[in-house]
Amino acid sequence: MKKALVIGASGGIGAAIAQELDTRGFAVTGLSRSVDGLDVTDAQSVARIMSALDGPFEVVFVAVGTLAAGGTPEKTLAAIDPARMLDVYAVNAVGPALILAQLERLLPKDAPSFVGVLSARVGSIGDNKMGGWYSYRASKAAANQIIHGAAIELGRKCKQAAVVALHPGTVETAFTKNYKGHKMVPAPEAARNLCHVLLGLTPAESGAFFDYSGEAVPW
Repeated sequence: MKKALVIGASGGIGAAIAQELDTRGFAVTGLSRSVDGLDVTDAQSVARIMSALDGPFEVVFVAVGTLAAGGTPEKTLAAIDPARMLDVYAVNAVGPALILAQLERLLPKDAPSFVGVLSARVGSIGDNKMGGWYSYRASKAAANQIIHGAAIELGRKCKQAAVVALHPGTVETAFTKNYKGHKMVPAPEAARNLCHVLLGLTPAESGAFFDYSGEAVPW
């Protein structure tokens, strides 16, 4: 049986991804802070917990993130709180980087594999026409760069890997409960969409940024 690893499996999207992959026949291993004590902002925590895993995993999905680290997204530059901005960056950019740094050992070297990392369209610099949300936008833009670089590095040893950033749309979770004005989709539907896109990719598309429909998102 093929194996899948979901980081952030206790969150709304992560739990739905784990369930969707299970439905698709994968043996799913889920990791989260609340259940396993995985602190993605702590390199020692990530290394300790992930070093205990036995691969290879044909699918890895990184579903960690924070909108504003307990605050609210900034509408103006004057609203930026430096400490909170660093907290958002630590979860949304440093966290995925530390996870990706552990994957070379866990991915198959001679078979297809698929690595999806949750990003967000608001992290697109080219698509930003409204401004605001500085910490979240900047952290997701940084994550996109990290994912792109990781795709290049991992591709040297895991030549059949597809490593991508994924925009899920606005999903009905605790993460978005106060976020109004956008059409939302239930988490199971978002998970089906994301898995359909991810599992349909080829190594030639590694390092790209896609939305839930499979359309490329501008950097």
